[in-house]
Amino acid sequence: MNLLKFFRLPSHSPKEEHSSMQQTACPPLMLMPTQARDRQVYDQHTILQQALEAWRTNPLARRLVGLTSQYVVGGGIRVQCAHPATQAFLDRWWRHELNQCALRAYEWCDELTRSGELFFLLSSDAAGMSYLRAVPAAQIGRVETTANDVQQETAFCQQLPGQLAAEKTWPAYQAHADQPGADGCFPPVMFHFAINRPVGAVRGESDLAPLLRWLNRYAAWLEDRARLNRFRNAFYFVVRARFLNEGERAARQATLNTVPPTPGSILVTDESEQWEVIHPRLESHEAGEDGLSLKKIIAAGAGVPLHFLAEPEGSTRTTAEAAGGPTFRHFEQRQQFFCELLRQLAQAAVRRRAHYDRRIDPQTRIQVLGADLSARDNASLAIATRSASQTFLDLYDRGLIGDQELLRVIYRFSGEVVDPQTLGSQPQRKARRPRQPRAARSDVNIARAIDPESGEPRQL
Repeated sequence: MNLLKFFRLPSHSPKEEHSSMQQTACPPLMLMPTQARDRQVYDQHTILQQALEAWRTNPLARRLVGLTSQYVVGGGIRVQCAHPATQAFLDRWWRHELNQCALRAYEWCDELTRSGELFFLLSSDAAGMSYLRAVPAAQIGRVETTANDVQQETAFCQQLPGQLAAEKTWPAYQAHADQPGADGCFPPVMFHFAINRPVGAVRGESDLAPLLRWLNRYAAWLEDRARLNRFRNAFYFVVRARFLNEGERAARQATLNTVPPTPGSILVTDESEQWEVIHPRLESHEAGEDGLSLKKIIAAGAGVPLHFLAEPEGSTRTTAEAAGGPTFRHFEQRQQFFCELLRQLAQAAVRRRAHYDRRIDPQTRIQVLGADLSARDNASLAIATRSASQTFLDLYDRGLIGDQELLRVIYRFSGEVVDPQTLGSQPQRKARRPRQPRAARSDVNIARAIDPESGEPRQL
């Protein structure tokens, strides 16, 4: 069977093209029942509730969720484009009092980490201003898709809070079908963004899902340790003596209970009484290793080093820095995902505004940029760029490379991703004459200009 014919789209209008995609039957290899890839509804709601409860009560869960938001959104999010009128609208939309995207970006990122997916309800007024509202994933009972493709979502069924049998169906956003209604206003639509989603599944999964069991075990272990330490210091006095009858024994016990001996006091008795102390003998020599093992599996599941969870992993600074490399990669991928979902929301808002304002360009390129994850990376890139640029500048002076190649290499060592077409549009200049060698500046002095503690450049 030739699988290419199922993916070849006819050259029709976007609306006809979308309808043809819905009518085209996928091969049996592509059909995958959602029950085999998605969790059952009960299990999914249970995990969402447990993740929320762990975030509220467990300090480690709260720290893991907060770490992701601090690195992804902590430095701020910027939405920009090259078109002036469109940029002015994006600024108003971003800072609108009913949106406040700069403030709500933190809670959106927390919800994405906690629930594994985000549902945004986009509504617009008669002037074309769009408003965003995040809907909890626990309220979305069902996601409807096309019969032949689970990635083409058509509608979302929201369970209204406080009403068991009541639900509201929101249509999924489709750019080619998003048109104003008879009243001149756009209908509300919903967006869905998911992380940790297996191929063929519809719903995402929380970052805390594989950690919930171990978070509970670590919390139970820590509570048991606290109880053991409390009972280890508890003790009882046992007084042994010869009493004539039960009344004499009870009277002596009542006397001691009325005025018990205080710690550090001196007790003088005769040979008829013997005082002893009974305390629990709770031995737990490997308790620290047990707790560290539980914390290690939590850190491994979250993708963070142990020193992020207030646990020194090694005695050297190099070990701690090397352990942070994969973590920063994970945060970088999450930041790219978060910026992309904000870009799609901003693009939809611009397209709706363009129906009412002709100054808006709906085809302009919108970029959502996040802050750098680590200042130490900037310092390292600055040293690498300074060291490598001297070599390529010498090649440029000798006419061996052109402007485009020089800029490409410098951008690459700087860690910036640029469009090759943008570099190709730069005007080419003729190679200059070889310049006189300048006084060499040692790279060691440049490295010393970086503070090893904070990673920031020192004030020279």
